[in-house]
Amino acid sequence: MIAFATLLERLTLTPGRLAKLALLEKFFATEPDPDRGWGLAALTGELSFTAAKPALIRGLAEQHTDATLFRWSYDFVGDLAETVSLIWPAGAAAAAPPSLADVVHTLRTQPKSALPAILSGWLDASGPDVRYALLKLMTGSLRVGASARLAKTALANFATRAGAAISADDVEEVWHGLTPPYEPLFAWLEARGPRPDAAGAPVFRPPMLAHPIEAADLAALDPAAYAAEWKWDGIRVQLTAGPGGSRVYSRGADDISASFPDIVDALDFYAVLDGELVVARGGAIAPFADLQQRLNRKAPSAKMQAEYPAAVRLYDILFDGPLDVRGEPFATRRARLEAWYAHHAPARMDLSPLIEFATVADLESLRDGARAAAIEGLMLKRLDSAYLAGRPRGHWWKWKRDPLTIDAVLMYAQRGHGKRSSFYSDYTFGLWRDDGALVPVGKAYSGYTDEELGRLDRWIRNNTVGRFGPVREVARGLVLEVAFDAAQRSGRHKSGVALRFPRVARLRWDKPAAEADHLETLLATLP
Repeated sequence: MIAFATLLERLTLTPGRLAKLALLEKFFATEPDPDRGWGLAALTGELSFTAAKPALIRGLAEQHTDATLFRWSYDFVGDLAETVSLIWPAGAAAAAPPSLADVVHTLRTQPKSALPAILSGWLDASGPDVRYALLKLMTGSLRVGASARLAKTALANFATRAGAAISADDVEEVWHGLTPPYEPLFAWLEARGPRPDAAGAPVFRPPMLAHPIEAADLAALDPAAYAAEWKWDGIRVQLTAGPGGSRVYSRGADDISASFPDIVDALDFYAVLDGELVVARGGAIAPFADLQQRLNRKAPSAKMQAEYPAAVRLYDILFDGPLDVRGEPFATRRARLEAWYAHHAPARMDLSPLIEFATVADLESLRDGARAAAIEGLMLKRLDSAYLAGRPRGHWWKWKRDPLTIDAVLMYAQRGHGKRSSFYSDYTFGLWRDDGALVPVGKAYSGYTDEELGRLDRWIRNNTVGRFGPVREVARGLVLEVAFDAAQRSGRHKSGVALRFPRVARLRWDKPAAEADHLETLLATLP
């Protein structure tokens, strides 16, 4: 547990990607099995404990410290694990801190009633850094700036240093066929065992991504070399189905099958397909706000599935049965996809149509009409491009419609997570109604620099007028220019509107809050 705690601390304090990779590689190279495997599972979000709840930790902290001091400290620090790790009284413990494997085994096997005494003993035996790592591990909130993809890249680098020519994409392709603590994976990486066999298993394949097209790229574009299709307003998914089972994966390799059982039921074929997950009614794609009703629902009811019917608009085919066709040109894969679709006619799926065009001017005209059609923009794909993992430049371009902006008033703020846990970095903003009321219309978590975040945090602390748990209400004095991709009517929000991908575009320190935009003006632009 000590080595894992050191890793977490250094990952949190290390800003550079290469430095983080070096820390991960060292951990994988020096820690034994199964501890390194459990650490990998924790970092990639594959480890959770149902009995270890934050309420248990808060209760223990209040028992072992002054309860009022703990609550004040927690309010100031904003992070439960950090607060408890620092405030827990130091004692002369007879035992050493547990190993990572011991922690996992104990939390999985011991009854809930035994956990308070066990956790108290662990905290007594540990220093602040180990306490922090232990509590973060238990609550599943390891936000240390190391993504699952970064961990897989570190595994590939570790394998290369061990003498094996293995890439991060190779690791990705076997990942979903493995379970913690990944001992066969490490045996393969160290050339002590065979590559884990993913044949027929519903594993995730690294997707091909597009570059945003810039003016110079557009000027050099050869229209005859590209196909065009719409960039639909849903989420990118990969459908994988075969003798080993069926799965629906997000672009980031998250298994979202449980949220979309209606799609899983339609995967009665043997193929891997690339497409856009949407809500569709009568062949028409519904607003993204409807899809949001389904996202992150672990067990959607039959009623919800009927009210928000999921569908997939297909873009590409990666495997046709056991045949890997990613090396074929896009034009060939597209013809194969069309033939495959005509043969199988899968439920809840259709083909994303190709768009006819002859010139760049044609494309510009199509893009200009995308907003009126409630479409995100255009995708341009080289006809001769293989399906390449990652974001190879020049093969696929995305040309999104321009964002919209509003001037909104900051209303509420909440602390962020991980490195932002001490800063008020999550903002609720609102627009004026014509009757003079200020109504919240969205939340933003990004778009500002570190310097701007520091200034915002100071302003929020100095202008707090109310508190609601972790949320601070602020004086109506700061205007944010908020950019967003689309706005839709929504009965779930008090304002009657939902924004798509809102982010802070600019801090309007110069603009009085009374001059911010009105809600009725925004609503008047919506269909």
